[in-house]
Amino acid sequence: MNINPSRLQRHFEEMSLIGKIGETGTCRPAHSTLEKEAFNLARHWMRKAGMTTRIDNFGNLIGRLEGKNPSLPVLMMGSHLDSQPYGGRFDGVAGVLCAIEVVTTLTENGIKPERPIEVISFADEEGWRFNKGLFGSRGILGKLEEGELQRADKDGITREQALKEFGCDVTKFKESEYKPGSIFCFLELHIEQGPVLDVANKPLGIVTGISGPLWLTVKLKGMAGHAGSVPMPMRKDALLGAAEIIVALNEIATQDPSTPTVGTVGTINVFPASRNIIPEEVSFTVDLRDIDLDRRHRYEKQLMDKIKAITKKHQLTYTISEDTNSEPCYCADWIKDIYRNQFKILGVDAPELMSGPFHDALALSYACDYGMIFIRSKDGISHNPLEYSSYEDLALGTEVLYGSILEILKR
Repeated sequence: MNINPSRLQRHFEEMSLIGKIGETGTCRPAHSTLEKEAFNLARHWMRKAGMTTRIDNFGNLIGRLEGKNPSLPVLMMGSHLDSQPYGGRFDGVAGVLCAIEVVTTLTENGIKPERPIEVISFADEEGWRFNKGLFGSRGILGKLEEGELQRADKDGITREQALKEFGCDVTKFKESEYKPGSIFCFLELHIEQGPVLDVANKPLGIVTGISGPLWLTVKLKGMAGHAGSVPMPMRKDALLGAAEIIVALNEIATQDPSTPTVGTVGTINVFPASRNIIPEEVSFTVDLRDIDLDRRHRYEKQLMDKIKAITKKHQLTYTISEDTNSEPCYCADWIKDIYRNQFKILGVDAPELMSGPFHDALALSYACDYGMIFIRSKDGISHNPLEYSSYEDLALGTEVLYGSILEILKR
C-alpha cells in the first residue's frame, strides 16, 4: 500500500478518546469544547502533512495543501468530527482522517499538486444539537436559512452563542464563503451506516447518489382532562392522534417495498406528561427520505392528507414546520469512473449503492461535482457505540482515495 495503515489506525484510536463514552461510544457536540479538542488534534496531523490550517467563521476546520497554481479551483475532501450524542467512532471521522492520510502520503512521496487540495471537517453535520444539519457545508456556499443563528439547544444556548464561544465571528460569514466555481470537486469517504455491504461481504462500495431528506416538526393540540373521568368518545387526545400519524407514516413509506423510501419519527414530546392526564399537546419529528424527488413529494402529500384527516377525527389542531428540505443528488459519472478504475487496479469488487443518510457531500453537490466511497459497517450499525468498520477496510478505502486523487490531479 502507498498509505500507512498503522498510522491511520493510530489516528482513529487517538481521536476516539475525545468525547469517549463507555467502551466504544462517542459524544462530541457541534461547536463544543470537545469538538475544538478534536479539531486541535486533527490540526496537528494536518500541519505534519504540510498543510496550513484555519477555523473559519462557520466553525469549519480547513487544512490546505497549496498547489503549484493557487488560483485553480480547489480539490476538496473531508467530512465531520462532530458526533451523535450516543454515537460511534467512525461516522464522519473516517472522511476526515482518511483524507489527512491521503495528503500525508502525497507529501511523503514529494508530490506537489497543480491545484490546491483542502481537507475539511465541516461544522455540525449531524444537526442534533440545533435540529438543523450540514451547517458548515451549507455555510461556505451561502446556503444558510433565516433564523438559523437563533436556534437553541436543549440548554437554551443559541447557535450564535455557541459559535462566538467557539471563536467564530458571525458578522463575517461572507469572508468564509467560497466563490462560485472555486471548488473543482468534492470527495467524501464515509462508513455505509447500513447493512448492504456487510450482507454482501464486500469491504467497499461506490455511492451512486444521496437521498434528499425532508425534516418536519409536527405539533398537535387537543384538550387535557382527567384520565379517569372523560369518556373515550369525548376526548381530544393529542397523543392518540400522533400515534395514528406515526403509523400512517410507516404505511406510506412501506407501500412499495421495491423502493428505498424511508420514514422515521425519532423524537416525541408530550405535555403535560402525567399518567392520569389526557395529553393536550404533542410535538414530534418526521424524517422522510428518497432518492426520487417526485415520489417523495407524492408521499409527503399523502402524509399531509393523513394528518388533516386524523386531526379532524380527534378534534385536534396542528401546525407543521419544515426544518430541512434537500433535493436528492447523484454522484458525478466521471468520478465514479475513476473509482471503478481504482477498484479494478486493486482487484476489489465494489458494489454500487445509494446513500439513505445525508452527508456534507449533499450540500457540496449544489456547487461542484462530487463522489463518495462507502466503507463496510459491521451489521449495518451506526449512530450507536457499537458502530464498527475494520481498520483493514478503512485502509483499503484510503488507498482507493489516494489513487483517485492522483488521477484527478492529472485533469
